[in-house]
Amino acid sequence: MGKGFFISFEGGEGAGKTTQIKKLAQYLESKGHDVVTTREPGGTPAADALWQCFIDQKGHEWDVLAQTLLVFTTRRLHVEERLKKDLAAGKVIICDRFTDSTRVYQGIAGGLGLERVEQIKQMCIGDFEPDLTFIFDIDPKIGLARSERRNNGKDTFEEKHIEFHEMLRNGYRDIANTHQDRCFVIDASQSIEAVEEEIRDICLKNLI
Repeated sequence: MGKGFFISFEGGEGAGKTTQIKKLAQYLESKGHDVVTTREPGGTPAADALWQCFIDQKGHEWDVLAQTLLVFTTRRLHVEERLKKDLAAGKVIICDRFTDSTRVYQGIAGGLGLERVEQIKQMCIGDFEPDLTFIFDIDPKIGLARSERRNNGKDTFEEKHIEFHEMLRNGYRDIANTHQDRCFVIDASQSIEAVEEEIRDICLKNLI
């Protein structure tokens, strides 16, 4: 494939991204693609270590600018040390979250503002964006219930009030409208099989 292809999966808590990432990776590998999966925040040992500082120090108490600067620090490491190299090697990258998460979690729901997020993004990774983005859309109440069952409890962002998660959902919809060239909204309340088929169909039209 030459320059490779970068796919990101986005959405609120409990939307089912992890399951579908595994299924898509297996499917693309069966079609002969060299596939790597990764995630954010993190993606490299150094980036993982930095993000663990946020987790260990009760990062939900950090202000939103500090959160954003930390996220983009880990993202720069991820892009420079891993993603660019994998793309240059012609690989298909499937990433669980990327810059759209920061736009929505910190920029919109967190109140930092999209303009400031974009300024920080340009300093850290420039115009680096996915080629294709799947945005998993689900009622936040359903997603949070799923996530709490899976994790046996709540994490930092799951503990936010329901209004925060409604803002996430609306924010992702706005991102999809703004970036229609690469974003596809997936109804994550469908069956696992229906979501899997929809994602495959979109990939077949965009990846070849």
